[in-house]
Amino acid sequence: MITPDIIKDFVIASHFNLQKVKDYLAQYPDLLTAQHQWGDDDFEDGLGAASHVGNREIAQFFISQGVEPTICTLAMLGDKAGIQAFLEIDPTTANARGAHGISVMFHAALSGDVSIASLLKRAGCTGDYNHALHAAVMKSHADMTRWLLDNGVTDVNSKNFQGKTALAVAIENGDAQIEAMLREKGGVA
Repeated sequence: MITPDIIKDFVIASHFNLQKVKDYLAQYPDLLTAQHQWGDDDFEDGLGAASHVGNREIAQFFISQGVEPTICTLAMLGDKAGIQAFLEIDPTTANARGAHGISVMFHAALSGDVSIASLLKRAGCTGDYNHALHAAVMKSHADMTRWLLDNGVTDVNSKNFQGKTALAVAIENGDAQIEAMLREKGGVA
């Protein structure tokens, strides 16, 4: 029997531990699309977990098992054609949100593919550029960082889930190019 604790542990593992995901699925195949509820209107499944942390390997595993990707997953994977198909069916998906309410633009920033971010913006993506900046900096995507700074970031000093500014993370990562970009825009550590 699948308990809420098993679902929670599976979803947590789906962020970073492919072997544990496979082990769980061998015992409980119904976990493939099971969701854990973290709070009011905050549901997360394994694919969503892998997607919002940029874990391509685990996300691709879920898709190979038949889980339908969301536009957020496709943005993280850099699948421009898949994103375009979503937008053609429903243009409002340009402002879609994944697990924990994390925006599609954040997922696009994880990919580092500026053409996807541009496509989303042209399709009407209006928000969460500040949060997306953190994804680009975390993954050391210099081109995406520049694009976000030039195309929608309103607060270069917003803080991530750890209470750090993008500049603080760039410094921690030893990424001098991104550090310089952020300082140029008034970033503080």
